[in-house]
Amino acid sequence: MFEQMHAISNRYDELSIRLSQPETIADSRLFCRLMKEYRDLTPLVEAYRAYATAQDHLEQALALLAETSDPDFKSIIQQEICENRQSTAHWEQELKLLLLPKDAGDGKNVILEIRSGAGGEEAALFAHSLLRMYTMYAQDHNWNLEILSINETELGGTKEAVCSIDGENVYNRLKFESGVHRVQRVPETETQGRVHTSTATVSVMPQADEVDFDLDPKDLRIDVFRSSGAGGQKVNKTSSAIRVTHLPTGTVVECQNERSQFQNKDKALEILRSRLLSQKQAEQQNQINATRSSQVGSGDRSEKIRTYNFPQDRMTDHRIGLTLHNLESVLDGRLDPIIDQLATREQQEKLKQSGQVNSSLV
Repeated sequence: MFEQMHAISNRYDELSIRLSQPETIADSRLFCRLMKEYRDLTPLVEAYRAYATAQDHLEQALALLAETSDPDFKSIIQQEICENRQSTAHWEQELKLLLLPKDAGDGKNVILEIRSGAGGEEAALFAHSLLRMYTMYAQDHNWNLEILSINETELGGTKEAVCSIDGENVYNRLKFESGVHRVQRVPETETQGRVHTSTATVSVMPQADEVDFDLDPKDLRIDVFRSSGAGGQKVNKTSSAIRVTHLPTGTVVECQNERSQFQNKDKALEILRSRLLSQKQAEQQNQINATRSSQVGSGDRSEKIRTYNFPQDRMTDHRIGLTLHNLESVLDGRLDPIIDQLATREQQEKLKQSGQVNSSLV
């Protein structure tokens, strides 16, 4: 382990030097690639160096304790030894977490899909609330959310919405949101005040680049049609909307938000590529899960992951048994307290699976 970390530390120092060289700065693509690698290594190298420093201080204190006979001085050294052991243990645990294998899509942008489920118009209104929640969460994190396709109801609900979200660590944070979201509340149209239960499904997929998933043009059927609109001047009088069908799987994607046919085609292919990659990864994950006894945040769309209970002002995440009584704050996009705990649980599960819980770096 120390040999591995020593090599990583040397690579980090090499990157630092190369990034300051004029020939690297002049090559924008090379500079961006090396800078990304440098940023990715920074937390790991900082933790390793902090661990090495704490370990070195501990060894020095132990050696000094063996050499002294003064009781008062021994007491001071023993206190220092205790502190250094705590610091060493802390940084050792940090290194274990940082060395855990990351999801392939953690650094990617995402395609977010929200669909109303059981509950009719109330489900569509709830889906609209979820779209607003993720929009506000994206704004809080300085991410760019773009609605690629949306199907709205007359009462302001959302039957289906497809969005792209670009930014730093988007998939790493939002991957826990995939699944069935359930709401319990009294609909505005309910005259007797009865609580109804409705659902909406959320799918979070890492955006697939062309190198991630290659689409064979022979497998695609592309149809062009006129975009629907609110009427009047907003109706698109040209055939700019695009429908792409992936013939081998029957997957269909429509995009009509852009004014250009070519832009809509690019967006539709982006969504299709991400859906197909997500399906492929899900098949691989199912094979892995078959050998596991449990898993948190699997992202299975059939899994009920969260309940939003309005009468009790309560949000419950069923995967980790977390309950919060600040529903308005959650629906305003304050999701970090939930996502942080889900991420911590995922790390714990990965540690168990990798057999590193009781291992040592030494």
